[in-house]
Amino acid sequence: MAPLKKLIIDGIEIEVDGAMTIIQAAEVAGVEIPRFCYHERLTIAGNCRMCLVEVIGGPPKPAASCAMQVRDLRGGPNGEPAVVKTNTPMVKKAREGVMEFLLINHPLDCPICDQGGECDLQDQAMAFGVDFSRYREPKRASEDLNLGPLVETKMTRCISCTRCVRFTSEVAGILQMGQTGRGEDAEITTYLNATLDSNLQGNIIDLCPVGALTSKPYAFTARPWELTKTESIDVMDALGSNIRIDTKGREVMRILPRNHDGVNEEWISDKTRFIWDGLRRQRLDTPYIRENGKLRRAGWGEALAAAAAAMQGKRVAGLVGDLVPVEAAYSLKLLVESRGGHVECRTDGARLPIGNRAAYAGTARIEDIDTADAILLVGTNPRDEAPVLNARIRKAWSRGAIIGVVGPAVDLTYDYTHVGTDRAALASLLMLDVSGLAGKKTLVIVGQGALCEADGEAVLATAQAAGAMSGAGLLILHTAASRVGAMDVGAVTEGGLSAAVEGAEVIYNLGADEVDIAPGPFVIYQGSHGDRGANRADIILPGAAYTEENGLFVNTEGRPQLAMRAGFAPGEAKENWAILRALSGEIGATLPWDALAALRAKIVAEFPHLGRIDEVAQNAGAPLELRDMGVATFRNAFRGFYLTNPIARASAVMGELAALEADRAKTKLAAE
Repeated sequence: MAPLKKLIIDGIEIEVDGAMTIIQAAEVAGVEIPRFCYHERLTIAGNCRMCLVEVIGGPPKPAASCAMQVRDLRGGPNGEPAVVKTNTPMVKKAREGVMEFLLINHPLDCPICDQGGECDLQDQAMAFGVDFSRYREPKRASEDLNLGPLVETKMTRCISCTRCVRFTSEVAGILQMGQTGRGEDAEITTYLNATLDSNLQGNIIDLCPVGALTSKPYAFTARPWELTKTESIDVMDALGSNIRIDTKGREVMRILPRNHDGVNEEWISDKTRFIWDGLRRQRLDTPYIRENGKLRRAGWGEALAAAAAAMQGKRVAGLVGDLVPVEAAYSLKLLVESRGGHVECRTDGARLPIGNRAAYAGTARIEDIDTADAILLVGTNPRDEAPVLNARIRKAWSRGAIIGVVGPAVDLTYDYTHVGTDRAALASLLMLDVSGLAGKKTLVIVGQGALCEADGEAVLATAQAAGAMSGAGLLILHTAASRVGAMDVGAVTEGGLSAAVEGAEVIYNLGADEVDIAPGPFVIYQGSHGDRGANRADIILPGAAYTEENGLFVNTEGRPQLAMRAGFAPGEAKENWAILRALSGEIGATLPWDALAALRAKIVAEFPHLGRIDEVAQNAGAPLELRDMGVATFRNAFRGFYLTNPIARASAVMGELAALEADRAKTKLAAE
């Protein structure tokens, strides 16, 4: 950290880190400086010149505030602080000139541009531009790029801010975008006209300050002022990315990121951003009952009565799916246990220890990745399992962190040391001399692929021990958004999935679409989509999706966050906790609440840490006992990124992306 230095910006005296740039210092002072190319999470380009300011005592010309550091400013002759002005006639004239140049070739097609209403160029032309143009010649036009099914391009609008180039190369870790030509011939393009191969590419839509890059699935469907905006939480992975859901009437029109430095910064994955069309397709909107091998529509009264009759006097097991909020998991636990049954949320077979939060939620935070000097990845491919977290690991690597991988060798967008693929490689780490890591921050990240075999708990114990040698924090990278919260409220069974369903005559499947239920038991399925779980069901109770009910989710590091309802479920579908409450009354074991607030109060009274929203608790739990592992090689939790849950499988956009992913995976011929 550089020494602190005082300066005066527009008459406001502040003291900031000398390494900060003028534009950053101005933000501290609350002074707005316009910009196009500057972005605080990308490297400095300094090529739009919109952020010009006047430095008193400096050169007799405006200075680019994004590229000049505070420590380089010269103070007064008697030690007075340096003075910067952002609103002098010199600055005003310079900005008007910059804006006039930017608009020379810009098409000014605001009424038909999808960015209209959210365009930085539009806003800043009004605030800092001139009200006339001296340009009378024909405007330049550029050919549009085909970046794939997600990003629509209108390159004539491009102002060459290079934000998209810097994001794809620095954050996403792909090198397909760049700038060619000079002067009037300069243009942003892709290498050999390739489409973008990244599951973070949608973020360049947010970064583009003009309408050159817009959302292809969202194009021409709504204007921003028509949308109702709801702040919520993403459930496509367990990271708990903060999002904003924009709805028009009853339909979700788009999903955008919200800034949260401790979780997702301001990025989201493409699955998070473009999943919304899956919320409209293959929806369950009315109860069904299977008769003579076929499902028929039923009313709620009939369906609940049939479900209650099926559970009466039978051994019941409950399964908690990957997208279930804490309230529904807790309600199912009480309902099933009142019938003498068991509930299980680890439907993928993960051997996560019950009651030991330090072992199933870890001891580290996501933001610890930023300052880590060494990171070990065990049985995980974070590029598919949590792309935003993978970008954070890449950022640590770019700052000099050493990355080690135990598991399959895959492209993670950064260099790493491949320790090995099997259990022996992990065990060998216990023999290493780690004295070189003394005083350094280290981190071990364990994926679900490492924990889903029979020796999963032994693998976790070994990873814990390997990390303890260097004082490393442990981060368990979950793939299910509901997993940590469901384990927190005890929706688990000693012995795992097989023990929970053993001998069960009735299985209550709460949105568990990733598990195959063997023939025999009577199945009651409660969920939002007609996916694998509904196909196996004898009774279907339609529930709300994550955008259609208020719910509590606990992310992979153990941070409770609230997902808020942005719209209503279609047809006769109901909120998940309300369905379970109604069913409990039908079977004569009424759950003691009539409202979501009362249910949450009961949960918080029993599990106080779940009431501390957006706080990461200090997770307690003894280290696991070292045991012999098997000899199998590690496998990753996902074979693909896009079709991992029922909402994604219902999405046409995700289907197209999955097909492109499969096509890229094919072995190319030499001629290609």
